[in-house]
Amino acid sequence: MPIDPTLVGREFPPTRPLLVTEADVASFAAATGGTTTRRVPATFPIVVTFRALLDFLEAEQVELARIVHGEQKFAYERPIVVGDQLTATLAVTGLRQIEGTDILRTTSTITDATGDLVCTAGATLVHRGDK
Repeated sequence: MPIDPTLVGREFPPTRPLLVTEADVASFAAATGGTTTRRVPATFPIVVTFRALLDFLEAEQVELARIVHGEQKFAYERPIVVGDQLTATLAVTGLRQIEGTDILRTTSTITDATGDLVCTAGATLVHRGDK
């Protein structure tokens, strides 16, 4: 089933807050082949944006198995630090449909506990339609 084009422009509810802990950062670094340092890896926001993506897919009844991750970009307002409490709000910002394949663009705004913008994450997802 193709992605509904009327989703473009729609914003989904924010994720539940994620407290960034030293253990989370160490686990992320180990899982991605990085090293544990005092700095949070630049790609760490994928943890909270993936939560937002899963919430979106569930709400729209899209199977994760039909998604291929095409591109990911992060634009930072400030670095993430241990102790931050992060929330992501996903919006569908674009959709192209080509021969049964959906190319979906999402933007997630990641904020801290005070509501200040920490970073923006843009993703391109390829959704295979039914065969």
